[in-house]
Amino acid sequence: MKIGFVVNEVSTEEPGYTTTRLAMASVNRGYQTWLIGSGDFAYDPDEHIRARAVTVPKTKYKSLRIFLEDLQGSRAVSRRITVDDLDVLMLRYDPSTEVGLRSWARTAGIEFGRLAMRRGVIVLNDPNGLAKAMNKMYFQLFPEEVRPKTMITRNREEIKHFVEEMGGRCILKPLQGSGGKGIFLVTPESRGNINQMIEAVSRDGYVIAQEYLPAAEEGDIRLFVMNGHPLRYKGKYAAFRRVRSDDDIRSNLHAGGKKAPAEITAEHLRIVEMVRPKLVQDGMFLVGLDIVGDKLMEINVFSPGGLGSAKSFEKVNFSNAVLDALERKVDYMTFYRRNFDNTEMATL
Repeated sequence: MKIGFVVNEVSTEEPGYTTTRLAMASVNRGYQTWLIGSGDFAYDPDEHIRARAVTVPKTKYKSLRIFLEDLQGSRAVSRRITVDDLDVLMLRYDPSTEVGLRSWARTAGIEFGRLAMRRGVIVLNDPNGLAKAMNKMYFQLFPEEVRPKTMITRNREEIKHFVEEMGGRCILKPLQGSGGKGIFLVTPESRGNINQMIEAVSRDGYVIAQEYLPAAEEGDIRLFVMNGHPLRYKGKYAAFRRVRSDDDIRSNLHAGGKKAPAEITAEHLRIVEMVRPKLVQDGMFLVGLDIVGDKLMEINVFSPGGLGSAKSFEKVNFSNAVLDALERKVDYMTFYRRNFDNTEMATL
């Protein structure tokens, strides 16, 4: 199998990233594996999509650190490849981090991914589905029953009125963004600073004002969904709990949160079943659901991370399950002479 992973920049990847894990597992299986930065594509005069891509010099790796050193260092194999010849192109970049001079990179993977689809490349997650999910507004398209009460606006008075309706306790966060950045908890005691909070969040655009869930005190659960179903391998769910650190309201790992094992309940599986139809409709092959209590806090569709964290608790390599699924898709496309729409193929 020939597979390409699209990242923001190859030089900024880290050993613990899920993309790095998937790429190393792909190399170890003997797949032709390439990493491509968002700025490394080209549409050539012959109407083929090509890219400056890198791979590693060896065929087997045990260490993620050594794998990444070989990928990013002088030993890396750099080549201009024909993207249209790949079997699978995985879009594993985070557009929310592309700001300022790199704002052009926010949609690069989507745009070139669409072109690659025309040649029969399986592009995951589906580029047209990802285009609908460029910010957190996408979350509002899922059933109201699984979402906290939410208002999205830039109007200060409307936000303050919503906070009052929520009993003076509310979460404020930017419509754009990830990683727990720019998140504030409004409480009855802190409402004297609400104007400053709104001002800080609204600098980046629209403000999401969201009902505060008391269950958030216990952190949240990241549960992976693949092909519209909970990702399960060797009887274990790809999931883990993130617990906030001290009095920080954020449970994101790079915002100070800590990892813990997760127990997946019937309530969690019910949430997956409720969001499944739209995930399938939009061609979302691999996503991460962030669950608090009986509510869904976020759906991560661009580069959901944490497969390594799930592995550390469940003691199984979930990368194998993802690659097994990709192999089946490539086989299906071969059997049917690539006569499947990319959105359908994404979740078969």
